[in-house]
Amino acid sequence: MLLWASLLVLAPAGGQPEAASKPVISLHPPWTVVFIGETVTLTCNVSHFLEPEKRRRFFWFLGRRKLGETPGSTLPARDSGAYGCQTQDSLPSDYVRLTFSSGLLILQAPHAVFEGDTLVLRCRVKRRETLTTVKYSWNEKVISTSSQSQDLLIPHASANNSGSYRCTGYLGKNNIFRSNSKIVRIQELFPQPRLKVTPSQPTEGGSMNLSCETQRAPERRDTVLHFIFFREHGGMLSDWSRSPELQITDIRRQDSGWYRCGVAAAQDIQKHSLPLQVSVQGVPVSGVLLETQPPEGLALAGKPLVLVCSAAAGTGDTTFSWHREDTGQSLGRERRRSRTARLEIPAVGGSHAGAYFCTADNGHGLARSAVLNVTVTGTPRDRSGLTASGAAGGLLSILLLAAGLLIYHRHQRKSGDGSPGDTARSPPTTGPGEAPHGRCQGQKDSPVELQYLHGNESVREGDLVYSEIQVIQLGHEGEARAPGASLEDKVSVCPRLFALPPAPAAPSSLPVPGPSSCPLHPSVLQLSTPR
Repeated sequence: MLLWASLLVLAPAGGQPEAASKPVISLHPPWTVVFIGETVTLTCNVSHFLEPEKRRRFFWFLGRRKLGETPGSTLPARDSGAYGCQTQDSLPSDYVRLTFSSGLLILQAPHAVFEGDTLVLRCRVKRRETLTTVKYSWNEKVISTSSQSQDLLIPHASANNSGSYRCTGYLGKNNIFRSNSKIVRIQELFPQPRLKVTPSQPTEGGSMNLSCETQRAPERRDTVLHFIFFREHGGMLSDWSRSPELQITDIRRQDSGWYRCGVAAAQDIQKHSLPLQVSVQGVPVSGVLLETQPPEGLALAGKPLVLVCSAAAGTGDTTFSWHREDTGQSLGRERRRSRTARLEIPAVGGSHAGAYFCTADNGHGLARSAVLNVTVTGTPRDRSGLTASGAAGGLLSILLLAAGLLIYHRHQRKSGDGSPGDTARSPPTTGPGEAPHGRCQGQKDSPVELQYLHGNESVREGDLVYSEIQVIQLGHEGEARAPGASLEDKVSVCPRLFALPPAPAAPSSLPVPGPSSCPLHPSVLQLSTPR
């Protein structure tokens, strides 16, 4: 019985794991057909993948019959039959069939011929006589006739050279000998490679490994192979190298297509795999989130606001867009190979407060974030409206006050005509350093819009005090007030003190400061509105 050892898995050869180790039988001389009485030495060659320092026992077989154990790896053979060998830690070898012929003419061929090798065929006569002419036929067709040599050499053999060979020898003109028929099979140095992609369905942004798998013939384990990878209609992906694998990183959907690989040996033997279609899968975007900087949607007026849109998952190029939910306004969009994008508002105003959201789409479906409310703090009020309303209110208050003083003055004049002790009222005289009536110091020839000058010449105890009020329109007549200009830019009020009956307090919305608060002159009252 044959000794069956456990399987031994070897390292990859050409990208594919070797089968369990088998010894290989070699012949010396290399012929499988010899004459009876000759000897062929068989050698049981063990793979170098097995433990080199381990002492081995070699067992030989002739058909199903065990020939015994030999101290070394060789066996002299003198009988026809199928020979095999095995060690204690290997599988049985493939059989080699030897033929010991009794014929007068034999055709000799090597046991194993591989593509790329030179096929040598030898026509031998038993009686050591020299043949005058030798003809070789292949599949019953004469392919060579020679009187110079008894050997036929076919260089760079390929599978097309496989078939049935025979030779015919001539001794003189009358002696013709025909050899046995010999089937010659040209073996593959390595089979056609197969391209393998891992993972079988790669995803965008990841990587994929291309493996060019083939297996050297056991008799030619030391053959050096070179590999190349290329894409159909897309050019080479690598140069020739001894690595049977290629890794492609950061793949995209555009990398989908047909791929192939090639294998070459030193004997100019090249083989290519069948094309393999690779489909790169995309991962839809998900987990879209809108955030702000500053965080939580709290923006400060006049400062920048950054809207950050991100996706927790998704591959490939992604289009981000930002929107206002309350107004339906689209704020912008950006396409980039990233899961995060930013949109900046350089200076935030009160109109930027509201509800925002963003979307992300990589071609596999659109995903939307939740709504984020943005609030703006420290927003300046509308100064133009406030200035206009304050100026109108201040001017109206002055006009009403002036009209009341005018009516009161006329009433006093009528009731005081012919009364003893009353003196005629006239405008007060100006003292040293005082501005003349109708002008404030520091003002030149500006026209007077409203001017009423009267005073009490003598103020007695119990009398009241009233004021002289001058409303001076600064600038030229008809000059338009610039937007945003305040009342203090156009109107100056110069008060003077005189006796008046009690008057109601000035409205709280327009406080009237004393003369000391006038910045132009101690007798000037300046009216202004908040900026």
